[in-house]
Amino acid sequence: MADQTREAQLFELSNGSMLVKITNLGCTITSLSVPGKDGQLADVVLGFDTLEPYLKGAAPYFGCIVGRVANRIKDGKFTLDGIEYSLPINKPPNSLHGGHKGFDKVIWEVTDQRGGENPSITFTYLSRDGEEGYPGDVLVKATYSLPSRTTLRLDMEAVPQNKPTPINLAQHTYWNLAGHGSGAILDHIAHIWANHITPVDHNTVPTGEIMPVKGTPFDFTSEKKIGASFHEVPGLGYDHNYVLDCGEEKDGLKLAVRLREPLSSRVLNLWTNAPGMQFYTANYVNGINGKGGSVYNKHSAVCLETQGFPNAVNQPNFPSVVVRPGEKYKHSMLYEFSVE
Repeated sequence: MADQTREAQLFELSNGSMLVKITNLGCTITSLSVPGKDGQLADVVLGFDTLEPYLKGAAPYFGCIVGRVANRIKDGKFTLDGIEYSLPINKPPNSLHGGHKGFDKVIWEVTDQRGGENPSITFTYLSRDGEEGYPGDVLVKATYSLPSRTTLRLDMEAVPQNKPTPINLAQHTYWNLAGHGSGAILDHIAHIWANHITPVDHNTVPTGEIMPVKGTPFDFTSEKKIGASFHEVPGLGYDHNYVLDCGEEKDGLKLAVRLREPLSSRVLNLWTNAPGMQFYTANYVNGINGKGGSVYNKHSAVCLETQGFPNAVNQPNFPSVVVRPGEKYKHSMLYEFSVE
């Protein structure tokens, strides 16, 4: 399936009220347009006008699916069933988002495409044994769909073929509900259904602790401007895994976060079945030339990456991300847009 002759192409999902553009390069959302309070559509994700910058590696994971394991693996090492595995150190001293050529940089195969009022597109990829240091062949499938007028859904599955392996996929879109080129997101208001985070060391790797957010700058248990406690956050901004432990449920998914942008009145409710969510404020984005002549700078977007906990493969007290042959990894997200 990993046929190198396939080329990067752009696909559209549209239902009359929202338009999503996705490329088979990394299953990347390049554009997502939803209405604001004036009924005007705005593209609310950071990205590029053409596929060339994505192919050249100019995107800091804009809009893509990352894997085989999202986030950081400490020192690029883990031991599974007594065998030690070494991964590429692509974000020293750790391995990040699947290595040098993770799932975000490969061309997936389009295996199903449907139109109509609930359009969908399905991508598949066969990750080979030893790819970026990971054990075993894994067949991965990702389906984007528009189940209702202003809702985007992503369903991901992965099946190990012959060896146990860690699997932790994440969708890495950079959101700015005011419009992709409208500057910093510090005035966006967030409410995260998490009473705890997994605090990190100086290399942004979880220490293994599970820490209550109450009384800290990480507390978004009620609505708060993203910028409100920003000066108290160690480092460059938020880049932390939230333990999703208190959201209401529907259809097997729990409410993870509600993001609201006061000027456009756009609201995004994100539902998921993942145990964690990386809340990341684009701290490393610096002067990137994006769509329509926009320049993206620090904190010009927020990432809401639902996931297994970072470095879980090395932390026995975290929920396991190891999937064995005969088991299936399943991870779904529902992005519900509205106007308040």
